[in-house]
Amino acid sequence: MGQRIRIGVVAPGTRIDEAVAERVKAFAADAFLDQAPEIVFHPQCFLSEGHFAGDDATRARAFLDVANDAKFDALWVARGGYGACRMAETVLSSYHESARAKTYLGYSDAGAILGGLYRLGFPNIAHGPMPIDITREGGEAAVKRALSYLIERAPESLEMTVMAEGKFAAFNIMILHSILGTPLEPDLKGHVLMLEELNEYLYRIDRALFHIMASPNIRRVRGIKLGRISNIPENDKPFGATAEEMMKYWCARAEVPYLGRADIGHDVDNRVVPFGAWKR
Repeated sequence: MGQRIRIGVVAPGTRIDEAVAERVKAFAADAFLDQAPEIVFHPQCFLSEGHFAGDDATRARAFLDVANDAKFDALWVARGGYGACRMAETVLSSYHESARAKTYLGYSDAGAILGGLYRLGFPNIAHGPMPIDITREGGEAAVKRALSYLIERAPESLEMTVMAEGKFAAFNIMILHSILGTPLEPDLKGHVLMLEELNEYLYRIDRALFHIMASPNIRRVRGIKLGRISNIPENDKPFGATAEEMMKYWCARAEVPYLGRADIGHDVDNRVVPFGAWKR
């Protein structure tokens, strides 16, 4: 039996219940047997400070506890929600160089801090499923996909187009919109950029795309792929275009190639997108 990898879990935004943590650990033990990783949920994951899993300083400290601890092979974000942007700059100014060796995995709100780490040249950043996904119907498949990536970089866990030549990145639309022009914005020149969204009115997505596609940084990407846009609320007046039509419109205005659909989204089918070039 080889040495098990050690995964630290932190919650940069919203808390999770301890029952979720226990369920994820039990599932990993059953699904991976001798390869099962040691998964350590930082106690901060279970704190509650209004909307957040502890105050900003506490969440930043927990992230650094794992990032700067050489005994951990990976940092896995527990869930999304909101809060990563509030503590990200503290993390980015306080990490040890050893933190660069880890794999960092999450999506949704976590994109704010993942983008900042990628900006600093961290080589192992990925957009992909989180522990909270086990609470969705069929969510064990998403958690297994994430752990397969963390344990052995399993190709079957990937959004398959990332195995082609070139660089890739993936974000929630509203998160990318919010970090452009801030210290968390990574250089995406030459990347294929994949975007997804959940629970937003189409007019708000359209407004965010206006901002995203006006960015000189984004206008230098190799192209954009659209992931799933899920649970769109009904507006009092129909928007008059689908999400894909909207994306094609903004890509055309910015003269950025639209490259079709991506297999990512806020759902159990969400696949892993490593940032940068896929390391075979």
